[in-house]
Amino acid sequence: MRLDGGFDRGAVRVGDTVRRVAGPWTPAVHALLRHLEAAGFDAAPRALGLDEQGREVLSFLPGTVVGAARPWPAWVHGDDALRQVADWLRAYHAAVASFVPPADARWRGGEPWRPGLVIGHNDAAPYNAAWADGRLTGFFDWDLAGPVTRAADLAFTAFAWVPLHARHVVAAEGFTAFAERPRRLRRFLDVYGWSGPTGAFVDLVRDRVTAEAGRVRRAAAAGDATFARMVEHGVDARLLTAAAELADFFDTTS
Repeated sequence: MRLDGGFDRGAVRVGDTVRRVAGPWTPAVHALLRHLEAAGFDAAPRALGLDEQGREVLSFLPGTVVGAARPWPAWVHGDDALRQVADWLRAYHAAVASFVPPADARWRGGEPWRPGLVIGHNDAAPYNAAWADGRLTGFFDWDLAGPVTRAADLAFTAFAWVPLHARHVVAAEGFTAFAERPRRLRRFLDVYGWSGPTGAFVDLVRDRVTAEAGRVRRAAAAGDATFARMVEHGVDARLLTAAAELADFFDTTS
């Protein structure tokens, strides 16, 4: 059964596994997932190797997903979902802190590895989350995992869940309570354990989103078909719109 969503043209479910086309980054991602399994972190897929067609094989995360339809269910933007995602990210960063990538690791996302970075999911957004009985069972689609600072990974996750994306984007997703965003952002940061000022964090989000737009464009220009489709669908342009709006975040929340 083909699974919904994604610019990689989807994945296929076979029993309790998910099969996806492998890439140069797959061995590094599987090393990461095996580390998480060994660390007892169960809110991510398990890496199960490759199948006879050369596709990567991952365990299937149980639960429902928001899929490609818009708007999303109202609970996606509820305080409980926000809390669970912040809890998940805090636990993930604790589990991944001791992971040192293989020397030959190749990543599709992030920056060059150096001590002090972690391997972030880099796309822990609602469309990559699985839920069962109101509980977040984990995030899938780890293809964009790669080295980042904890702050940068936190910034993009907050961007997706507060949400801090461009107004027209989140309105289409079903979120219009713009006056609530400063409170929701502070709540997200408090649950995660980030005690810094909110204003400085919004600046960090803006920088992260701007950098992401540039990365999407560079990858598309280099011939990556997935990123080319993202540019065709305006993903980079929407990110830059969001960055521009975040410059006046505290003046435009009502």
